[in-house]
Amino acid sequence: MDQGQGKGPRLITAVHDILLLTLLLVTTVAVVRLRNLVAVVMLLGLYSLLMAAVWLVLDAVDVAFTEAAVGAGITTFLLLAAVLLTGQEEKPPRRGPIGPLLIVAATGAVLLYATADMPPFGAPDNPIHRHVAPYYIDRSLDETGVPNMVTAVLASYRGYDTLGETTVIFTAGVAVLVLLGGRRRREDEIEEDE
Repeated sequence: MDQGQGKGPRLITAVHDILLLTLLLVTTVAVVRLRNLVAVVMLLGLYSLLMAAVWLVLDAVDVAFTEAAVGAGITTFLLLAAVLLTGQEEKPPRRGPIGPLLIVAATGAVLLYATADMPPFGAPDNPIHRHVAPYYIDRSLDETGVPNMVTAVLASYRGYDTLGETTVIFTAGVAVLVLLGGRRRREDEIEEDE
C-alpha cells in the first residue's frame, strides 16, 4: 500500500478518473450519433479538452498542454472552417454500420490482448524506470543547465525531435490555410464571372 496516500484521496482520485472516462464515453457516443457537423466539431473540441484533463491527471502536463492547444484550439478552428465551406449536415450513410463496427471491435480486442503483456502501471521496477529515466534524473541539470527536467528532455535531449514535430504542425497548418484560401479564391472568381 502506498504510504503517502490514504483511502480517502484514492477514492476521490478513482471517482475523478471514472467521471472523466464517463464524460469521454458520452462525448464519443454523441459524436457518432449526431449528423450536424458543427455540433460534432464542438463536441470533438470538448473531447480534446477532456483528454487534456486525462493527460493532466496522468502528470503529463506537456502532453495536456499540446492536446488543449492543438486538439481543442487549432483543430476545432480548422474543422469549423472546413464545415463552413462544405455544409453543416452529414449525408446519410449508404451502408449499415456492421462492417466498421466489426473492424473496430476486432481492433479493440487485439489492443486489449496486447495490454496483457505490458508492465503494471506506475510500478517502480518497470523498464522505463531502470534505464533512461535515471540517466535524465541524475544528469539533466549538469548537462543542460535547465532546472525543469521535462523542459530539459524536450528542449535539449529531444530538441531535434521537438523541432521536427513543430515543423510538421506548422507545415500542416500552412497547407490547410493554403487549401482553404485557394477554394475561396475560386469561389470569388466564379461569382465575378456570373
